[in-house]
Amino acid sequence: MQNNIGQLQKMYRRALDARAPWINRWDSAIKYTMPRDDADAAALFDATAADSADNLAAAMYSLLTPPESMWLDLVPESADSPDAAPAVAALRANINDSNFYTTVHQCYMDLITLGTACLFMAENPIGAASAFSFTAIPMHDIAVLPGAVFHTTSMPASEVMQRYPSWTPPADIRESVKRDPDMPLRLVQCLVGTEFTAWLDAGGDVENNIVSTGTFETSPYIIFRWSVASGEQYGRGPVLRALPDIKTANKVVELVLKNATIAVSGIWQADDDGVINLANINLTPGAIIPKAVGSSGLTPLASGADFDVSQLILKDLRERIRHAMLADRLGLLSEKEMTATEILARNADMVRILGATYGRLLHEFIRPLVERGLQILSRRGAIDRITLHSDAELKYLAPIVKMAAAENMTASLQEVA
Repeated sequence: MQNNIGQLQKMYRRALDARAPWINRWDSAIKYTMPRDDADAAALFDATAADSADNLAAAMYSLLTPPESMWLDLVPESADSPDAAPAVAALRANINDSNFYTTVHQCYMDLITLGTACLFMAENPIGAASAFSFTAIPMHDIAVLPGAVFHTTSMPASEVMQRYPSWTPPADIRESVKRDPDMPLRLVQCLVGTEFTAWLDAGGDVENNIVSTGTFETSPYIIFRWSVASGEQYGRGPVLRALPDIKTANKVVELVLKNATIAVSGIWQADDDGVINLANINLTPGAIIPKAVGSSGLTPLASGADFDVSQLILKDLRERIRHAMLADRLGLLSEKEMTATEILARNADMVRILGATYGRLLHEFIRPLVERGLQILSRRGAIDRITLHSDAELKYLAPIVKMAAAENMTASLQEVA
């Protein structure tokens, strides 16, 4: 596959076509939760979704990967398996000394907002504080097919040459690169199975655009999803599920604010000796509408009742948004006094709600993270080689697992009673 660049490019185009319908959905989700420019920020009038997304990301952070906590362990498969304790200690130390905890929160925000997140786990040079380096890659730069990941990025030519020292720029851009080493180049990095190929998306003779090829024992691209519909490659998260309500709430608040400006500034009438042109009437705050002298001017039609439904609609929309974003079930215990039974019941609800997502994240996020970490450490000689499922089994010790265990124990005790 590495030598068939034409086949890789066909796969790349298929991956982009499959991703295309998701781009607009992602842009809408980002616009209403994490606006990235002044125009989107100016059009955001309701912050319910953004606040709920932040709270849910913080909850996932503390439930799945709490910092400086022993949330993973390895259990030997048999008496003949190698001692897993040194591997566990080295893995925890390198994760704690890396930028994992500052980066994974970005991934949780992508997971909640877009439904899919990508964590890139690279190996640091020998002598660094940690063997691992993590990067949260925007999903707009990632395209996937079954068994294949395509990462599109733009970087200066000097950085490309530094990262891939054996690369020689193709003849059609060689002089441009010499004149301007910071010339941006569009680079596609492809991983099909374990085979890696990077090429410049610069047109011309594609064979000359290949920058690097190689093989990974474990994939550095850890892509995980909130929930997935059958046949889809990308996930669906709480924000995508609540997007209709989020858009409607934002519009309702916008209209309420416009009505409030009219109520504060008023709309005024003034005598006009000429003929009124209704096409020129502009009902904006502070507007002066001309009227014929002695006439009553433009008169509103009075309603039999003054019933404002906007607040009722807005309250219902915000409750549905918070429900979809789990804000009403993952709230702080300090919101009200709770008995021990109420806390156990709420924890049981939380386990049931996040159970499917937890199972998927364990399979798509935690296990690949541990496998990649063990492979890097064993290749560097820091630990003996340990393989999951054959030498040791992953034991996940995050708070959500402890909550599930407590729920199972409570159910068992109730059955006995």
